[in-house]
Amino acid sequence: MLGAAKYIGSGIATLALAGAGIGVGIVFYALIQGTSRNPSVKNQLFQYAVLGFALAEATGLFALMVSFMILFS
Repeated sequence: MLGAAKYIGSGIATLALAGAGIGVGIVFYALIQGTSRNPSVKNQLFQYAVLGFALAEATGLFALMVSFMILFS
């Protein structure tokens, strides 16, 4: 019974990875759209996109860490 609950909880915790993937897609969509609208600010937009990518990916990594903590504790 406890083992099944661990698997279910771990699976639910990994749903946040889908949100992280969507967030990364939105960040780079905005980069492409902003660059196509104003190519002169490409370097500044790229720096913001890298920051946004790092923050979105960090949330996914935290969710993965929580999932492993649930599964292996």
